[in-house]
Amino acid sequence: MTVKDIAKITFNLVVIYLAGGLLLAYVYSWASPKIFINNKIAKEKALKELVPEADTIAKLGDWEPHEKHAEYFAARKCGELKVTTIEDEKTGDVKEEKECIDPEDIAYIVQTFGKGYSSYIDILFSVDKDFKVKKMNVLHHAETPGLGDEIELDYFKDQFAGKDAEHLKVLKTETTEYIQAITGATISTRAVSEDGIKKGLEFLVEALEGGHTGEHKEGVKHE
Repeated sequence: MTVKDIAKITFNLVVIYLAGGLLLAYVYSWASPKIFINNKIAKEKALKELVPEADTIAKLGDWEPHEKHAEYFAARKCGELKVTTIEDEKTGDVKEEKECIDPEDIAYIVQTFGKGYSSYIDILFSVDKDFKVKKMNVLHHAETPGLGDEIELDYFKDQFAGKDAEHLKVLKTETTEYIQAITGATISTRAVSEDGIKKGLEFLVEALEGGHTGEHKEGVKHE
């Protein structure tokens, strides 16, 4: 093989790599906004499912369980909910802008993470004003199929309703007062209950008592 042949092959490889890189960049630039919008819609739906009776859900702030970004929210009932329809002059798209007048906090929602057997478990849970759990949901995990992944099942999630921080303790024996461990998956159970939800609830109480919220209640607008 001559130097000329080597140069030709090298040139062709460089062109292929550059073309591939440009194609990937184009696909990413096209897909990224859609992924962002879809993720936002999915998160809004997940928040609404935790407190369906709320008129609006407002972000209060951020925190970092296990050095991972998470958020916490206030679920609110409005004294009056003003809905304004706005049309985009360029696209013609119509959207609704909601203004919550005289909002009252009726519940809180916390995103948290628990360190499981083989993953960090991403959890979303709601509590009432007495700081008792209303509902919880697992957003993402990579726990063992057939064992730890039972944290997604209703029989496990339903245990948390009505529990305060004191009763988010995991027992291996049969219990309704506390949280019963999933057989063969105690680590995953504790990750959700004690490391995730309990610590998230303790953080929420501290944040609210310390006034560490990111915005005021009055006149908040939500899309």
